[in-house]
Amino acid sequence: MIKGKAWKFGDNIDTDIIIPAIYLNTTDPKELAKHCFEPIYPNFESNIRKGDIVVAGKNFGCGSSRQHAPIAIKACGISCVIASSFARIFFRNSINIGLPILECEEAPKGIENGDELEVDLEKGIIRNLTKGTEFRAEPLPEFVLEIVSAGGLVNYVRKKLGGD
Repeated sequence: MIKGKAWKFGDNIDTDIIIPAIYLNTTDPKELAKHCFEPIYPNFESNIRKGDIVVAGKNFGCGSSRQHAPIAIKACGISCVIASSFARIFFRNSINIGLPILECEEAPKGIENGDELEVDLEKGIIRNLTKGTEFRAEPLPEFVLEIVSAGGLVNYVRKKLGGD
C-alpha cells in the first residue's frame, strides 16, 4: 500500500519538464532528483515528502525516450505516478527502473494538489482520503508488480537468475 500527498500536474508533461536536457550529462539519481520538474516547480525535491504521489493528466512523459525522467522522479522520493495516460516509452522506462505507475482516466479529475492518497497497486484502487472518494485503475500484472517490487528490471532478472 502506498500513501502520500498528491502533486498535481496537467496534460502533456514531457520529459524536458520532468528533467531538463541540460542535466542529462549525469546519470546520478541524486543529482537528477535535484532538478526534477524544475521548469514548473523549482525546488520540487525539497518540498516533497518521501512517498508522495504525482498525479497528472493525459500523455504524461511524452517527448524524448530518456530514462533519466523516471529516475529523477523516483530518486526525489515520489512513490507512484498516476495519470490519465502515459507515453508508452515513459511507461516502460518507469517499470524498468521500479517506479510504479497507474493509468486511470477519472482519478486526475477528482484529485487536487495536496490531497492525501492511498494506492493499492495490486488491486488498482486509488483512494482520495481527503475527499473520501475512490477510483479504479487497471491493476498492474503480477509480473510487473514483481519487477517494481524488486526495484526494477535489472534487480528482477538478478533475483530470477539467483545472482542476488
